[in-house]
This record gives sequence, C-alpha cells and structure tokens, in this order.
Amino acid sequence: MKSEKISAKELFSAIDQLYEEKGITREYLIESLKLALEAAYRKNYETNENIVVDFDEQNIKVYAVKQIVKTPEEVEDKNIQISLDEAKTISKRAKVGDTINVEVTPKNFGRIAAGAGKQIIVQRLREAERNLVYTQYADKEGQVIVGVVQRTDKFGTIVDLGRVEALIPVKEQVKTEQLQTHQRIKVYVESVSESGKFGPQIVLSRKSPNLVRKLFELEIPEIVDGIVEIKDVAREAGVRTKISVWSNDENVDPVGSLVGKKGVRIQPIIDELNGERIDVIPYSEDVPSYIINALSPAEILAIDINDEEKVATVVVPDDTLSYAIGAGGQNVRLAAILTGWKIDIKTETQVRENVVE
Repeated sequence: MKSEKISAKELFSAIDQLYEEKGITREYLIESLKLALEAAYRKNYETNENIVVDFDEQNIKVYAVKQIVKTPEEVEDKNIQISLDEAKTISKRAKVGDTINVEVTPKNFGRIAAGAGKQIIVQRLREAERNLVYTQYADKEGQVIVGVVQRTDKFGTIVDLGRVEALIPVKEQVKTEQLQTHQRIKVYVESVSESGKFGPQIVLSRKSPNLVRKLFELEIPEIVDGIVEIKDVAREAGVRTKISVWSNDENVDPVGSLVGKKGVRIQPIIDELNGERIDVIPYSEDVPSYIINALSPAEILAIDINDEEKVATVVVPDDTLSYAIGAGGQNVRLAAILTGWKIDIKTETQVRENVVE
C-alpha cells in the first residue's frame, strides 16, 4: 500500500513544547508517540500484525514486520508472513528466514494519528511527569519542607507543596493546632510513595518528634557544623517537647546554642509550633545524670538504678512531687521516653515510711 504524506508538524510542536515545560527528554516523548500510534492502529484495525511506526516531521508511516518464507504456498498468515519473491520487490537483499518491514499505512491514518495518538501520548506524559515529581520528593523524605494549607477534610489537611499536593493525615495532626487556609507551614515528610491515584502520595506530619529535631537542625549553626548534636527527642505534640543535646567541643554550651541569648534562637521554633513548650537539656552518658537532667525542673534528692530491669527510682522532696511528675504525668512520661528508662518517682516521706516498715 502506497503511503500518503501525513504532516506531523503539530505533534512535533507539541513534543517540543512539552519538553520545554515538563523537562522530559525529547527521545522519550518521540518513543512514547510511536507506542501510542502503534496502539491506535491496532485498536482501529483489529489486526494481529507485528506493527512498528516510523515518522519524521513530514510523514507518519506504519509497517508490518513479516517473516520471509520461500514460496507463496508456505504463507499461512499474510499478516505476519511474506514470500521471498514478494519480499524482493521491497528489498533485493531479502532472504528466507529474515524479517522485512512492509508498509501498511492506511489512507486515513493521519486523522487517527492526530486523534487517538495525541490522546495516548498525553497520558504517557502525565505518567512521566508523575515519575519526575516522585523522584523530586522522594529525596525529601525525612526532611522538613514548606507548604501552603489548602483545605481540610475527613482524611486530614491538604497542603500544596508547589508541584503536588500532600496530606497531613488526622493521626499526624496536632490536636491543639488550628491550621488556616492559605497558611504557610513547615511540615515533616513522613513518606513518599508512587501508589497515589493521582500521582505520588506524600504523607506529612506536624506531630512527629522529628519535626522538632529537623527544625533545630535547619536553624542552629552549631548543629549544621556538627559541633552540637541532638541525641534524643520526646514530644507530646502541641504541649511539650524534651530534647537532649551534646557538644563535641567543650568550649561550646549545647543548651545555650539551641536556646540562644534571651531565647532568640529557640523562639522562632516555638512560634512555628504555636507556642509548644520546649525543654532543652544536656545529654549525659552517665545514666543517673541523664535521668536527673531529663526530669528538670524537678529537684532530685537521690536516684537508684536497676540495670537489669532498666528502672530508675527517683526520690524528690515532698513539696516538689508535682514538678517531677508534671501535669497529668507529662514530665516524668517525657523523661522516660527521652532516656529509654522506666522512672519511678517517690517522695522523702514515702521512702522513710518504707524504711520504717
């Protein structure tokens, strides 16, 4: 079948435009177009031919790849086989056992190419863009990024990250926090996956202890330079966080580095967390000292360590028991999470009574 000339300038123009806008390689776009046109041909002509499409900016041609057999009598299926004599009319180099491309471009294929072909390539381009977005945000997993609150529904809060929307699930939200539409917030990227129905699925958090950790890592020069390290973080989101720090330079105060003069360094982080209280304490490799630090601001009279059960019994003055335990047990609970030890608080009176008994 003799092929008509089919202009492909419009499709090539679309390829160039999408290449510039989406950053997808021209080679990938052209290959996608070929696959799209092959699919369009099979759909419209319901054939079992092994089809390949070839084109330039002026012509689109369809070829059936056929196996060369010796005689016409050996041709069992004209869609996939061709006799040697017929093959030689196409190429003098044709040999039995080889394959040859036979042009089968329909007269109306230009219309089909402009319709179905264009539609399919757009779908493939969307997939390619999703992959690019996934690659971009997969690198941000475990990091803090800035987004703009879009809306809230039963699943959580939708945040616009620029090229994609992400979700703060209800379980990753702070109960005391009321996020407003169009509000700019910092969020911790919990996970990034390709399984989203409309593109990459990005799960964010405002509740994670890692949000506090990363905010300090971004803001404090001594942490950026590796002089000060954050060791542990314990958080009850929206209310209180305890964070322990260590200095690799004896001349640098790790607590002061995070807090700053008159709280100038820590205040922006507290503001970002809507006034959440943050206790910065010095880390210690000595377990009793670390536990005592973690219970700050409580006054500790004595501490007994049970290494086997990993339990610390702490004695405090009767009148400071409430400071040690904290409202609703919060202080001792966060100290236990921070240190990894179970902490049993006792008053002086309780200890004396036990001794008498």
